[in-house]
Amino acid sequence: MAETDCIFCRLIAGELPADVVYQDAAAVAIRDSNPQAPVHLLVMPKEHYDSLDDMGKRDEPLLGHLVRVASRVANEHGLGETGYRTVINTGSGAGQSVAHLHIHVVGGRELTWPPG
Repeated sequence: MAETDCIFCRLIAGELPADVVYQDAAAVAIRDSNPQAPVHLLVMPKEHYDSLDDMGKRDEPLLGHLVRVASRVANEHGLGETGYRTVINTGSGAGQSVAHLHIHVVGGRELTWPPG
């Protein structure tokens, strides 16, 4: 997919509106426009990767940073005490609906297991 066709790339570029809750040089966190829980955030790299499978060894520091951002925004949204779930869907069969790597941060209600 060309980055110009990617909705998340367009959100990151400011071409589309987004409720940004965190941003730094490498990552952006936004509120999910179709939340599945009281708190549902998406953490994504500013650089386009279709999915987790597109990340290589050189990308390990970025992936670690995204996980730390997920923890940070979860705690900033009051989920540290009650808990939260982080999910990376990879491929349409796993529920990935946007081909841009992103981490779901979900909480604010009881989360059951298994999830799907």
